[in-house]
Amino acid sequence: MASVSEQPPSTDLITLSRHVMDDQLRLGAAATGDLTLLLIAIQVTSKFIATNVRKARLINLVGLAGETNVQGEEQKKLDVLSNDIMVNALRASGKTAVLVSEELDNAIIIEEKNKGKYCVVFDPLDGSSNIDAGVNIGTIFGIYAVRPDSNGTIEDVLRPGNEMVAAGYTMYGSSANLVLSTGSGVNGYTLDAALGEFILTHPDIKIPPRGKIYSFNEGNAMYFYPPVANYLNSIKYPKTGSPYSSRYIGSMVADVHRTLLYGGIFGYPDDKKSKSGKLRLLYEAFPMAFLTEQAGGVATTGTKRILDIVPTSIHERCSVFLGSRDDVQDLMKFYENA
Repeated sequence: MASVSEQPPSTDLITLSRHVMDDQLRLGAAATGDLTLLLIAIQVTSKFIATNVRKARLINLVGLAGETNVQGEEQKKLDVLSNDIMVNALRASGKTAVLVSEELDNAIIIEEKNKGKYCVVFDPLDGSSNIDAGVNIGTIFGIYAVRPDSNGTIEDVLRPGNEMVAAGYTMYGSSANLVLSTGSGVNGYTLDAALGEFILTHPDIKIPPRGKIYSFNEGNAMYFYPPVANYLNSIKYPKTGSPYSSRYIGSMVADVHRTLLYGGIFGYPDDKKSKSGKLRLLYEAFPMAFLTEQAGGVATTGTKRILDIVPTSIHERCSVFLGSRDDVQDLMKFYENA
């Protein structure tokens, strides 16, 4: 048998903590280290949630908790646990002033002794209704800096997404992947369970300018407005070339993750049934739009840039299309011509 030459494993592992700290060092005197410590707290919560997601069925975390969240959705036990994990870790970090969670009716204003200068908006466990089927689920987060003249109020998060200083998500599936941007590109990390560390595995993620995959919930097709219906027809029945492939999982984190890596378009539009849109602006649309733009893609409601919207409430919804530049611009033309 011919011998196989194997390369030894790299001894220079770039962990998430190291990568974020290197970024802070590059900022020099402008860096205080507070954002680094906050991001470290978020990655610790991601590890904790990843562990509980994997054993949720074994320790009976999958059933309903008997409550509903502000969206009117029944809360899973794992939703409640994930929310508690994040709130407690972010408060204990001493770096946050305001927290907004999908699972809580109102924003949390951190008490003075633990107050920091950042605000975190998050969906602690997106797509948890899919956990029984083994579908990827995840945590989505966005970070604002408290305004210079503020001590931390709700107004610090009712700001356009383009004012976020960082955004990301952690996807829990066959592996735990954390994707993050601090405003200078997008990087992806994979949890090495043996080391207990997120390792840089996808440096400088760039969305291809055009893809061949679309992710829409076509179960709502009868409610779609003409621009969306016409666009989908154009890629399913093209006059030239091959039709696009449909890949819709139903977990925003999983669908957007695939779009970031392989291109194409993800869409969750407003329609005749959900006239304000389905996705929440602050802790779903903004973070994903931030990541998309940092990776070279486009994120729009169909008629305007998502990151330019000024929220009026913490659980506001909006229409979302994001992905490859050319694909999203094609969709926008159907809105322009409507």
